[in-house]
Amino acid sequence: MRIAINTRFLLSHKMEGFGWYTYEVVRRMVKNHPEHDFFFFFDRPFDEKFIFSENVTPIVLNPQARHPFLFYIWFEKSVTKALKKYDIDLFFSPDGYLSLKTDVPQINTIHDLNFEHNPEDLTWISQKYYRRFFPKFAKKAVHILTVSEFSKNDIIQTYGVDSSKITSVWNGASDAFQPIKEDKKNDVRDKYADGKEYFLFVGALSPRKNLKRLIHAFELFKQRHSEDETQLVIVGEELWRKANHGIEIDETIKYQIHFTGHIPLEQLANVMASAKLFTYVPYFEGFGIPLVEAMKCGTPILSGDQTSLPEVAGDAAIYCDPFNVEEIAQKMAELSLNPTLLNQLSENGLKRSKEFSWDTSAEKVWKVISNAL
Repeated sequence: MRIAINTRFLLSHKMEGFGWYTYEVVRRMVKNHPEHDFFFFFDRPFDEKFIFSENVTPIVLNPQARHPFLFYIWFEKSVTKALKKYDIDLFFSPDGYLSLKTDVPQINTIHDLNFEHNPEDLTWISQKYYRRFFPKFAKKAVHILTVSEFSKNDIIQTYGVDSSKITSVWNGASDAFQPIKEDKKNDVRDKYADGKEYFLFVGALSPRKNLKRLIHAFELFKQRHSEDETQLVIVGEELWRKANHGIEIDETIKYQIHFTGHIPLEQLANVMASAKLFTYVPYFEGFGIPLVEAMKCGTPILSGDQTSLPEVAGDAAIYCDPFNVEEIAQKMAELSLNPTLLNQLSENGLKRSKEFSWDTSAEKVWKVISNAL
């Protein structure tokens, strides 16, 4: 069979959520199924490392689709024509977007519906596009994949989709994330946190990641426990470009908050494994891959208690209300001052991390695709 895949988020210079999902799932699929022909649709020149096997044909479709107007042109015109030209039997879109003008069967992965619940988090044009077209994509798809039971139920309730049309498949995390020895942890602390223990945040820095409240909670924690030398390390490229992301930081603790910018995967894994506590309190999340990365490293977790996060973190986290700065600060103190609890969460996380595997994810995604074929 001839299967086309939207691979526009496979970007060699910067891999984010959609990109890693595409990479981990699609790489396994094409290697495990040499009996099928796969056509990768890129929207720009591609890196050869993403052509995972001989049964892959890469195709560049114009224009580069990084704006709602260009989304429309790319999916409704370029993709539609390519599906016909290459006689495609099925189109799989890991980032949720589909062509509404083709009769080729299509499967998409809708990761979450934050844009429906918090449209103010997006630009006006982006939220208008998503709220107009994603209900149509959900209707058009022969089957919908999503990444958590939370998101599955949200799609059912928000779009009125029958539950039999949606399959929930948990994400995995890279095997680069694993526990490391104390001497390596010391090297990481020297590089990123002035040699001190640190709380860590990792994530794409959109408003829903709730960074403003996290930083204010850290300020409260430091005001009340000035003897505690724990720092806060924040990994995120957008924050790096935009200085403090519009967040006012108390001058007395500013030197204890470290912005790293984007860092490569292997380095990020060491930063995660060296953290005293992974502090992750978004108010909306379809899954939260960094939670699994923390668990694989044995790093204790302070998590928000909203949306999919408890489903993913289970007993590997202590939970807080992400809208309550006071509570976040209290939980930081409770964990920072309780090594027994930190050790217990670490053990729980290492155990729970075994429930998340990209191999399993790819197998389940392929089962949905093969059933449609």
